[in-house]
Amino acid sequence: MKVLVVGGGGREHALAWKLAQSPKVQAVYVALGNGGTALDSRLENINITDVQALRAWAATEKIALTVVGPEQPLAAGIVDEFRNHGLRVFGPTRAAAQLESSKAFSKAFMKRHHIPTADYETFSDAAAAHAYVDEKGAPIVVKADGLAAGKGVVVAMTLHEAHEAIEFMLAPDPEFNPLGVTHNEGGARVVIEEFLQGEEASFIVMCDGKNVAAMATSQDHKRLLDGDLGPNTGGMGAYSPAPVVTPDVHARAMREIILPTIKGMEKDGIPFTGFLYAGLMIDAHGKPKTLEFNCRMGDPETQPIMMRLKTDLFDVMMAATSGTLDKVELEWDRRPALGVVMAAHGYPLHPRKGDVIHGLPPATEDSMVFHAGTQRQDGATITSGGRVLCVTALGSTVKAAQQRAYEVARGIDFEGAQYRKDIGYRAIKS
Repeated sequence: MKVLVVGGGGREHALAWKLAQSPKVQAVYVALGNGGTALDSRLENINITDVQALRAWAATEKIALTVVGPEQPLAAGIVDEFRNHGLRVFGPTRAAAQLESSKAFSKAFMKRHHIPTADYETFSDAAAAHAYVDEKGAPIVVKADGLAAGKGVVVAMTLHEAHEAIEFMLAPDPEFNPLGVTHNEGGARVVIEEFLQGEEASFIVMCDGKNVAAMATSQDHKRLLDGDLGPNTGGMGAYSPAPVVTPDVHARAMREIILPTIKGMEKDGIPFTGFLYAGLMIDAHGKPKTLEFNCRMGDPETQPIMMRLKTDLFDVMMAATSGTLDKVELEWDRRPALGVVMAAHGYPLHPRKGDVIHGLPPATEDSMVFHAGTQRQDGATITSGGRVLCVTALGSTVKAAQQRAYEVARGIDFEGAQYRKDIGYRAIKS
């Protein structure tokens, strides 16, 4: 059977790589793909971005399953378009994707369905937002209502940072919007919420509208620099499993957050299908609260999770698009996996493109380099985005996986490359 993966980042490379391992899959196409998917003989890049054109191509090519990776096409309604033409597609509808594409929708949904989250207020007026921040003080969290490629959240430790974030996020002109926020219909809005203390974890499940299958737990590192310093990014590395998600925390997250969300969406007439990612903050007593929802797998969490998945991903996704996820049991490699993101010079605000990447190694049983911001040019692989590679490895312990990933990363070189040297430190410390 033929499979189409929509997207061109590290998450999509990992999903395509895993789907290509299924004996039932004869071809995996990636639209648009990247330099890494171009190098893999089992994958083929497709140069189509228009949703209707892609749907027409999928119908002509008799694609058996389409998997949508990134948030932008989901928010634009790609799942609706494919389903309306009788094509099997894994992902949420445009209405369901509002859980991610509108922070205001998401927070109101959680409040309505009593899902634990931080206290908040929503603003479209800058003066009112500034006054609210002055009243509440710092630290405080400022979130753009629209999509911002993982950079639309500012954890402001000072009032100055909070006021600056409000100015950036409510700026009507993209030229004065360095965070790259895409405003929703109705104009720019910000959600300002209380700062939660604890440890973050990524809790990702697959949903078929009613049933849920939990993926392996994971934890990512948002800050650019070692020790969780520097600006927020889309993610500088991740590992799986996350020790902070104990069996008790896992049960609570399912009982108090995930299942009420799936039931709430169904009750609201918007059944949720696809990957649901709950960013959790777990306090000292093991109580989880929801920081945010994403309607896709996390990046870079997907890469270590796919390294650990032993079940045929094609079978799982066929079940998820047939309403039979309750018949599926996921099997995981007992070994932890850890991924280190190598980013371009100038990332996150001004990533440089066009640097030639040297030393890319072949995949081994315990390591794989997933590509994100890369492309092929004149026989070379060059940087083409902020997060360039995710060097991912398995190990008998998190420490062993960390050592193996950094061993591989040290052999890869491009001018201006930057990466953290402490990915996984919380798990190793615990």
